[in-house]
Amino acid sequence: MVNLQDILAARERIRGAIRPSPCPASDYFKERTGCAALWFKMENLQRTGAFKERGALNKLLTLSAEEKARGVIAASAGNHAQGLAYHALRLGVKATIVMPERTPLIKVARTRDEYKAHVVLKGTNFDEAYAEAVRLQKERDLVFVHPFNDPQVIAGQGTIGLELLEQTPFVDMVVVPIGGGGLISGIACALKETNPRIQVVGVQTEALASMKASLDAGSVVEVAPGSTIAEGIAVRRPGELTYAMVRKYVDQVVTVDEEEIANAILMMLEQEKSVVEGAGAVGVAALLNNHVPQAAGKGVVVLLGGGNIDMNVISRIIERGLVKAGRLVRLEVRLPDRPGMLARLTTQIAEQRANIVEIHHNRAFSKKAGLGEVMVEVTLETTGRPHIQELMEGLGGQGWQVSEET
Repeated sequence: MVNLQDILAARERIRGAIRPSPCPASDYFKERTGCAALWFKMENLQRTGAFKERGALNKLLTLSAEEKARGVIAASAGNHAQGLAYHALRLGVKATIVMPERTPLIKVARTRDEYKAHVVLKGTNFDEAYAEAVRLQKERDLVFVHPFNDPQVIAGQGTIGLELLEQTPFVDMVVVPIGGGGLISGIACALKETNPRIQVVGVQTEALASMKASLDAGSVVEVAPGSTIAEGIAVRRPGELTYAMVRKYVDQVVTVDEEEIANAILMMLEQEKSVVEGAGAVGVAALLNNHVPQAAGKGVVVLLGGGNIDMNVISRIIERGLVKAGRLVRLEVRLPDRPGMLARLTTQIAEQRANIVEIHHNRAFSKKAGLGEVMVEVTLETTGRPHIQELMEGLGGQGWQVSEET
């Protein structure tokens, strides 16, 4: 099992190649969550966009010259891949990375094109990619660098805990994402061995809560496949080593659902001006949705594990968030089929300070409009639910039938 001395040694080993990430306070989220103080540990600002390069570099620096000459291989949904590939390139070590076929394109492109690793896309999830990596490791006699179940990787991730103790000396609780458990194992060891008073809470996606299921079962178990926007922590089976460390050092593990994760990503973007991927945002989601009620009144650090999110995913999250907040709405308006009625509709909308995003004038194919009528679907930008209600009342006051599409 990894101990504090391993983490201290890892810090000295990677010093200079890994910059300490900032840990700013957030007044907005402190007020929203009821915490006495709230800080974000921004590992999404690392060179490769995630904390993973800490453990990957520590592992690389402990390899012998013979092992470095053979080359390394890993399985990863993206962040471990980028961290390992980047530092392997720096150190002149050949790297092969097996990634699930559905890995976000930004992670694949950076790993292959920017960090020059040999990328193999295999399987629909991490576990299938992992099986292929194990096969290739044996076939090509490469050195396997596990993304979480490796003492040197865990020790590297634990250096975050040492930084937190210096940056937030009065912290009461640290909230950490969990996939396979390497990150929280290292951080919890560093914190608990230094100050046992600090609570450590892990957060998993409800879709793949393998560590929580293992803790509930009393041994490592494998959960059924699932789909999640938090692909960086989509691990069906935690490691034996990480499971043991989580049992020893972590106070609680909670779960969050997909809507909560998406909303947390959107709020971080809007309120903190920070891009955080799904796996990195689960801690924010847990606090916002009161899954950690004991955080109220405490000084809390939330770890933002990574920021490597596909732009298409961000676009979908923003659109859904705007709809949910009432800032984007689609209305159906039934009008008399007479010249000038569409102009009257758009004028009325403009007078009520809404902005038209899209408009569709449907005469022939609408089942809701009768003869002599036309159905107009209009998508609008608004200021929120009260504005939508005002719009519907204003349009209805013109004698038109109005309904909101949901």
